[in-house]
Amino acid sequence: MKRYGLAIQIVIGLVLGILVGALFYGNPAVATFLQPIGDVFIRLIKMIVVPIVISTLIVGVAGVGDVKKLGKIGGKTILYFEIVTTIAIIVGLLAANLFQPGVGVDMSQLTKTDIHKYVETAETSQSHGFIETFVNIVPKNVFEAIVKGDMLAIIFFSVLFGLGVAAAGERGKPVLNFFQGVADAMFWVVNAIMKFAPFGVFALIGVTVSKFGLSSLVPLGKLMILVHATMLFFVVAVLGVIARMSSISIFTLIKILKDELLLAYSTASSETVLPKIMEKMERLGCPKAITSFVIPTGYSFNLDGSTLYQALAALFIAQMYGIDMPLSAQITLVLVLMVTSKGIAGVPGVSFVVLLATLGSVGIPLEGLAFIAGIDRLLDMARTVVNVIGNSLAAVVISRWEGQFDQNKAKEYIRETTTQVA
Repeated sequence: MKRYGLAIQIVIGLVLGILVGALFYGNPAVATFLQPIGDVFIRLIKMIVVPIVISTLIVGVAGVGDVKKLGKIGGKTILYFEIVTTIAIIVGLLAANLFQPGVGVDMSQLTKTDIHKYVETAETSQSHGFIETFVNIVPKNVFEAIVKGDMLAIIFFSVLFGLGVAAAGERGKPVLNFFQGVADAMFWVVNAIMKFAPFGVFALIGVTVSKFGLSSLVPLGKLMILVHATMLFFVVAVLGVIARMSSISIFTLIKILKDELLLAYSTASSETVLPKIMEKMERLGCPKAITSFVIPTGYSFNLDGSTLYQALAALFIAQMYGIDMPLSAQITLVLVLMVTSKGIAGVPGVSFVVLLATLGSVGIPLEGLAFIAGIDRLLDMARTVVNVIGNSLAAVVISRWEGQFDQNKAKEYIRETTTQVA
């Protein structure tokens, strides 16, 4: 398989996984044999994410060395994230109102899935609240934050440490060189792990398909089609316009990220591609300081695909139960989602947890989520791709906004990528 590019290898793994899953549908042996392979791949990725974020962020911030400049970048980044995720929520609501996917769904034909673990997570997250989430950005113990993989706390510490290294001047250079060496070494590890990606994709998708039957998907087919179509519209129309305003084509960006998007779609995990999209956005002309700050922060604050899905799914459940959602209730839903989608970001099953924390506030039955939980993995694949594209584009937007985007470097990398594709 070495003579094929990574994208082709992932597609082969994806197709073979679907075939094996379909062939052995309902057979628990598939999960017994394949799940460990998928788990090893995900663990390999999780293993390298934190070292890469810490090392690249420290090197990037030390390169800026200016608290005011960094604060300005942070303010612009959060403002941009809030605007784009709000647009995503509105697009999701418009799609649900226009196409009414929940109208006429016979709930007696749907299979209920146990969502107990999501309920527990939502209750824990709600007990913290939005303000406490911001307080928790400051870690009590940085090593505890690293062990837990608390990305926002890790980012906060890395930014301060990077500023400290810059302030130390010549004395800080050995420290800076050390973290530059760590970053370079970790990117070599990333490229080594990526060779295992097709096998991880094969295993993960094989297990997923073996657990689903077409009969269980048909009643929710309209929702699945609408979610994917709306995601596609959002990428082409909304992110496409933003990309054009930043002097780049959204299709060029997708072409550059084709390997990562396939991997994110197959694994339904945006973590699997975090190191590679950071590397590629730097090669596209975004400075290290912006890339290493914007993209990891976006994993908590800029989940475009997730927020779009949450809005659409909320109205789907309301329509399924025949609950009328007037404009005032939908405005309330937008406002609540704007808060909850940020306040409990980064927890497992985030989209379900956010919905559980949101539905009750607008009078939608929480038990409705049990009917769509069975296809959540398939929907998660779509929203993960949108999240990855949105965060990659954000690095370009903020780089442009700051006047630090290297146009010549971008042209050279795009030409190189196009030549490789050809």
